Amino acid sequence: MTTIDLSRPDSALARRAMIDSQLRTSGVNEPWVLAAMAALPREDFVPEGARDAAYTDRAVPLGKGRFLAAPLVQGKILAEAAPALTDAALLISGGSDYLAALLKPLVGSLRIVDAGDLATTDLSGPYSLIIVDGAAEELPEALAQALAPEGRLITGLVEGGITRLAVGRRVLDGLVFLPLADLGIPVLADLAAPRRWSF
Repeated sequence: MTTIDLSRPDSALARRAMIDSQLRTSGVNEPWVLAAMAALPREDFVPEGARDAAYTDRAVPLGKGRFLAAPLVQGKILAEAAPALTDAALLISGGSDYLAALLKPLVGSLRIVDAGDLATTDLSGPYSLIIVDGAAEELPEALAQALAPEGRLITGLVEGGITRLAVGRRVLDGLVFLPLADLGIPVLADLAAPRRWSF
């Protein structure tokens, strides 16, 4: 197995192949999404030994149960989020800074909170855009409270063992979700539902 040498153009060729064979063929055609993902080397966001897998169409393990989601997942998340420079954005990180690096130049402000720190972090807000970089079985109420009344929350949801990309809107003090697409989104162990007794 060869290692990607960033001094050679292999990295740019791999990004172009990712865009042409994974994103475009799956309906991610927004020019600004493609431009952002074409410019950012994914291999900079994975462990040294996983660089050859950075552009594959599956999640890349980062260690400690964390993953860099497949390019299609993060392309779809960005497209559905439709970030704008008027957005105050909150990103719930699943362990990789890749999505944060894509998002930062597209929004007015960006706050990043690790999924493992959600329970102990004051989210403040309001945020017009909240993105969860992964799939959750259960989202904390604090996210609904941090979302602006007209804001949107983009996340993966785990339902019956299937992960789906969904957009949430605030209704009163809660969130209502519209499922968008079944995708292989890495599940965030930090956002698992509490285990309940069953008979």
